[in-house]
Amino acid sequence: MTLTAAVLPKVAQWLAAAHECVTQPSPIHLLVVALLIVTATAYLALRPKTVYLVDYACFRPRSNFRYTKATFFEHAHLSPFLDDSTTNFIAAILDRSNMSDQTYVPPAFGYIEPYCGLDEARAEAELIVFPVIDDLLTKKRINNNAIGVLITNCSLFCPVPSISDMIVNRYKLRDDLRIVNLSGMACSASLTAVGLASNMLQVMPWGSHVLVVSTEIIGPSYYAGDNRSMLLGNILFRMSGAAKLLSTSRSKARFRLQYLTRTITAANNDAYRCVYQEEDEKGNLGIALSRELMNVAEDALKANIMATGPLVLPASELLKFLFFYVTKKMLFWWKVGPYIPNFSLAFEHFCIHAGGPAVITSVQHGLNLSNKHVEQSRMTFHQFGNQMSASVWYELAYIEAKGQMKKGNKVWMIGFGAGYECNTAGWVCIQPSSDVDGPWANYMDHHSTMSPTNAK
Repeated sequence: MTLTAAVLPKVAQWLAAAHECVTQPSPIHLLVVALLIVTATAYLALRPKTVYLVDYACFRPRSNFRYTKATFFEHAHLSPFLDDSTTNFIAAILDRSNMSDQTYVPPAFGYIEPYCGLDEARAEAELIVFPVIDDLLTKKRINNNAIGVLITNCSLFCPVPSISDMIVNRYKLRDDLRIVNLSGMACSASLTAVGLASNMLQVMPWGSHVLVVSTEIIGPSYYAGDNRSMLLGNILFRMSGAAKLLSTSRSKARFRLQYLTRTITAANNDAYRCVYQEEDEKGNLGIALSRELMNVAEDALKANIMATGPLVLPASELLKFLFFYVTKKMLFWWKVGPYIPNFSLAFEHFCIHAGGPAVITSVQHGLNLSNKHVEQSRMTFHQFGNQMSASVWYELAYIEAKGQMKKGNKVWMIGFGAGYECNTAGWVCIQPSSDVDGPWANYMDHHSTMSPTNAK
């Protein structure tokens, strides 16, 4: 008798005995299993999808659009509606702003007075939007048909058809594309658009892509008057644009969206009117900036931080904040300022909207940040001027161009806009950029030797 012949009968007996020992599942067991399967399926289906920034690109103006401070002042001096007092005011603002002679404006600003009809405004939009989208799609080799949603934001130029339709026509995007065109939100609109993209990705199939394009067409918004509160836009606003590709697929992604918080204070009249488009007493249309702007921005940022802090700050900072808050309430006679959390423990990099030196300094002091933390904001304003909603992306590009972004680093973007709004977003770096051919490609040799304080 072979070994196999001896073992097989015993195995057969064991299997028969094991079958008799296994009890049939009761109905309650089947119900529990079914509930577990349904619960697991519902959890996987309903939990928020992680949103990733696949990549971004910033508009790089051509040198023939350069607008020096001397040229600006000469045009102001030759303007028929600006007197000597007003031109001196413009010169003082330009000098204090510390903008470089490398800022850029559209061709319409080359005239005295600047002229921008509908055709010129459309040409300006095409001049900015198409190249920046080309850069992004070429960089990531994304097929146009992979884009499921297109979101654009431009505050003051709203043609018919829209800028979104202009992009669809140029790139022949697919027929079932969903498009959204945001307007009137000013410098916070880029993060608003990112938040909208994140929400739309939650209800789209996994791996979908959303293209977000942020720009401001400044030609039509030129103010042809002498009201000083409305002249600041002419003095500070410059050409800019940024394109971002977001997805729920981690493949090829460079950043993960950690959180995004919007704070809207438009219920307050002072906040609502602090950035306000209106006509002056002579009927000239422009954007008026209120003297209360900095106070309104400070209050909006505080409200945003109260909502954001628990999401990003370490437990030690939250406990310190709670201790100071409770102590001040109990010991009302204790004259001590509020505790400012150390946000550098939560983020390595800060991209603060580069609206001007006063805005950057106010946020720096309010958050107790070092000069190093605001270097990218100061340098962006110094080099390019106020780039409105796209400014935070130029700042991110500055950090990467200097080789400071590392895998796992966290970035805090802070945007301010009309309404009044304060939007903040946190990003986690997955893959630092190896591309040096960005908006700072021609300036790094100069800026690498500058200290942040030189750009104040």
